[in-house]
Amino acid sequence: MPGLRRRLPPLTALVTFESAARLRSFTRAAAELGVTQAAVSRQVHLLETALGFPVFRRLHRRVELTENGRILANAASSALTLMADAIDEITDASAPDELVISASVGFSHFWLLPRISGFSREHPQFKLRIVAQDQLVDLGRGDADLTIRYGNGLWPDGRSILLFRDEVYPICSAEYLQAHGPIDTLDQLVRHPLIMHQSHDPVWTGWEAWLSAFGAAMPRRGAQMVCSSFTDSIYAALAGQGISLGWARLIPDLIAQRRLVRLTDHVARTSDGYHVVVPYRARPKASAELFLHWLSDRAAEAGSDPATSG
Repeated sequence: MPGLRRRLPPLTALVTFESAARLRSFTRAAAELGVTQAAVSRQVHLLETALGFPVFRRLHRRVELTENGRILANAASSALTLMADAIDEITDASAPDELVISASVGFSHFWLLPRISGFSREHPQFKLRIVAQDQLVDLGRGDADLTIRYGNGLWPDGRSILLFRDEVYPICSAEYLQAHGPIDTLDQLVRHPLIMHQSHDPVWTGWEAWLSAFGAAMPRRGAQMVCSSFTDSIYAALAGQGISLGWARLIPDLIAQRRLVRLTDHVARTSDGYHVVVPYRARPKASAELFLHWLSDRAAEAGSDPATSG
């Protein structure tokens, strides 16, 4: 009996065909495989040449499987899935389970990383990879096992579990307040340099929206310093550059340590909140399930009132 290598067409062409057949598109297959559409077309042509019959009908702006193509697509999908499952099983048995967690830079820096050593101590068998970025990762593409996001909880790529909502109030360093205080009213506050975080997220509360909530206006001179991230705005406040907006859930340690102090009695409570989002694509793996329980417990421990007086 001839060996498999002689009986099978080129495997690269077969894998490319499986993707194009499953997605019903050379363009989408190219995006999935990380190649050009022309490369997909060449591999499909190579496959058809090796087989001696067409596997696709080329129609106007779309393709469809021939009858032989449909039979081959079903077989290729089953065979490649079987191989992938076997590799997953072998990998799971021989390598540590890696849990990929995505979060914004601010949440990761100020809330998650100071606490996550507790999870590692409880579950040392898991390898953790933290992806800290303000752009949303695509859970549908498998870019992360879990992600923590701020918003209303409605995202198309996963189901969300509310961790907590937040409160926003002005903060500055203890040294700044000692040198320039007292700062107890909004009239006093707006005379000081304001530090602004320039966010493109419409649900994020900035100075203009925060002041407007209390009937006050942004000073005509605007913010004294504009930062590209929440993390930078907090470090600017720590450095004594002026007054920033503090999100109570993210800075409790800095408030408790008196490195930052809260100003005025004004506090804006957010209707949106921090959610952990689980992909729709599959049941969470064991490490993700354990992390969900751990994260929910830590969120519950934070209490129902994040505000801390200065």
